[in-house]
Amino acid sequence: MAMREMRFSLMVALLTVGLATAAGAEGLTDSLKPGKAELLSAGALAFGPDAVLFVGDGMGTALYAFDTGDRTPIAGATEVEGINAKVAALLGTTPDQILINDMTVNPLSKRAYLSVSRGRGPTATPVLVRTAAGGRVEVFSLDDVRYAKATLPNAPAADAIEIHGPGKGAPMRLEAITDIAYVNGNVIVAGLSNEEFSSNLRTIPFPFTSVPRGTAIEIYHGQHGRFETHAPVRTFTTHRIRNEDVILASYACTPLVVFRTSELAKGNKVMGKTIAELGSRNTPLDMLIYEKAGQHYILMSNTDRGVMKLSADGLDRYDAITTLIPDTAGTPFQTLDVSGVTHLARLDDGTALMLVAAANGTQSLKALPLP
Repeated sequence: MAMREMRFSLMVALLTVGLATAAGAEGLTDSLKPGKAELLSAGALAFGPDAVLFVGDGMGTALYAFDTGDRTPIAGATEVEGINAKVAALLGTTPDQILINDMTVNPLSKRAYLSVSRGRGPTATPVLVRTAAGGRVEVFSLDDVRYAKATLPNAPAADAIEIHGPGKGAPMRLEAITDIAYVNGNVIVAGLSNEEFSSNLRTIPFPFTSVPRGTAIEIYHGQHGRFETHAPVRTFTTHRIRNEDVILASYACTPLVVFRTSELAKGNKVMGKTIAELGSRNTPLDMLIYEKAGQHYILMSNTDRGVMKLSADGLDRYDAITTLIPDTAGTPFQTLDVSGVTHLARLDDGTALMLVAAANGTQSLKALPLP
């Protein structure tokens, strides 16, 4: 084939791939219809393709997908000092009257999105806020937005009260969705159901066509010395071990557990493999996985044990923990010299964005070079 013909063929092939990719992304946003979205709560956040934002509404027992329309990089919209005070002023209240429930980063615009409660408790008003140029913040309005809604078929009853862990005494519906992630055309949802074994992982296809009842999950909790089926996953990330997709999930007090994604597709009940106990009297808050110098690592923020760094390579080498563990065991970790980190999100291949709380109550968004 002549060089000119080869170049032309290559251009046609690249154009075809580009059009197919664009059409695929457009197909996802085409499933979102305009209207007013009425959330009862705003919790876990995650981004999917083409700036689609997923929001967990535990009190409303639903997962939402929003077209943010936010596809252009925004300079100066990443690090924000005193963001809790700025959000409170935006909402006409004081910092002690808001809670920042979760934070994520739009991979296209690099803007941070926050799920916020204005007020305290289950009757608080949910608000979605995002950063803007110059360290400003703005409300992401839900009054006229393209969205889709997936209602959980077996969420906890409206009057059910949590009797386990850090959520003890609170409505179980607040933990109907504790964490979410978009992976390969599905939204993975962790939380509680109304089943006998209430800890649950769901795999919901997107665009939303059906919502499965999910899979009841069981773990052995070494710190507690028993099997558990009611404690929810607090945070998770996804990974591949020996060419198999897995979920790395962490719970309060602080086991790290591996679930095989292929097992979740079968429904019913799945037993996870506990590969680490990372310490008692602690709740994991957020985790992400990243690659550096050809190695994979996990970064996890915690309420009482700082930010941990763990190797994500060779996790299949660790034996399952099946006996009482008095302290820590399994996958080794190191604690980084940063404190007050409540939420983590990937900013780019070499940087994480942290929501950091200072001793005086000020919360700020700060960039962290991935260690």
